[in-house]
Amino acid sequence: MIFIADYGAGNLRSVHKAFEYLGFKVQVSSDPAKLKGCRKVILPGVGAFGKAIESLNASGFTEAILEHVDKGGQLLGICLGMQLLLTDSEEMGEWTGMDLIPGKVRHFVSDVDKIPQIGWNSVDQQKESLLFKGIPDHSFFYFVHSFYCEPEAAADVATTTHFTGKNFCSAIEKNGIFAVQFHPEKSSDAGLQVLKNFAGC
Repeated sequence: MIFIADYGAGNLRSVHKAFEYLGFKVQVSSDPAKLKGCRKVILPGVGAFGKAIESLNASGFTEAILEHVDKGGQLLGICLGMQLLLTDSEEMGEWTGMDLIPGKVRHFVSDVDKIPQIGWNSVDQQKESLLFKGIPDHSFFYFVHSFYCEPEAAADVATTTHFTGKNFCSAIEKNGIFAVQFHPEKSSDAGLQVLKNFAGC
């Protein structure tokens, strides 16, 4: 069973429908107690880091997700859900994240490129990844974001993407923790393959 955390800051319907289309059983719930017993958890996210982490903490989802990962369960963060996994964020002040991936969430700065990044961009694979199995290197995915993740350990970076003159981390893979900055549910066949890989790994 795949559990999708409903904490008030996620594009739940499209992610849910994508997994159903692929033939996987999905449970969407705002009750963190129902997360127990599910081997795979999805943490989606759209919006601001501060409001999202406050909601996760207040609802009990932070504690439940940390326990899930500690017991060997798998986790996939999507977009803001990826950023929430890091140590802290500089979005509208300083916010403490879940600290599952040591690192910082930073704001894009550019005099040339329009921020936020909205649209398709290529993803360059940095290591052999379960999440990108069967997906050609440099495939395109759909992004919508103004902030990006900067993990401390290069080994945690699964893919990078070029924007605002730099290569930023667009996917993470570490010991059963997976995360993508793009929206796989909006990224056509390549995005569906990412979800299928997570569900099947």
